[in-house]
Amino acid sequence: MPYLATGPRVAIRPFTPADGDEFTAAARAATRLHRPWLFPPRTAEEYTRYADRLTEGPGRAGFLVCGLADGGRIAGFITVNNIVAGAFRSGALGYGAFAHAAGRGLLSEALGLVLDHAFGPAMDLHRLEANIQPGNAASIALVKRAGFRLEGYSPRFLFVDGDWRDHERWAITAEERPAR
Repeated sequence: MPYLATGPRVAIRPFTPADGDEFTAAARAATRLHRPWLFPPRTAEEYTRYADRLTEGPGRAGFLVCGLADGGRIAGFITVNNIVAGAFRSGALGYGAFAHAAGRGLLSEALGLVLDHAFGPAMDLHRLEANIQPGNAASIALVKRAGFRLEGYSPRFLFVDGDWRDHERWAITAEERPAR
């Protein structure tokens, strides 16, 4: 599958059904890294439902982060959910790195590619938001590096890991996107 965008160390491309085995194996290997913040699909059935939701209809988009030095191996993923067009032109980000790629800056580079794609003619969004649990320091650092600003705090915002969790709301608009 051709890449949508390429940087020095990563490229992004859409999810495909053929990625299921590699994705779920990486998700299982990253369970300790992701919990309690993130629960990506770890079985073939979960992956199929997840990838189908990301590829059907205009309300979601999913991007696999592929490491170029690793022969295109899936290093992580970034999703844009709850996409609203019209006057709002907004979406909510989700993302995760896999254990073999964590801490190498690959997701930071990929997030820049996704922001360019989302704010460009392909998606034509104006605003992206990331809702992050306050204790998730790595996720907060990621969006700060990308130029997001803290907008507020939402108590009991999302149901995660069996309970309603507080979240910080981080956002960026097309005009706030740092020049690259």
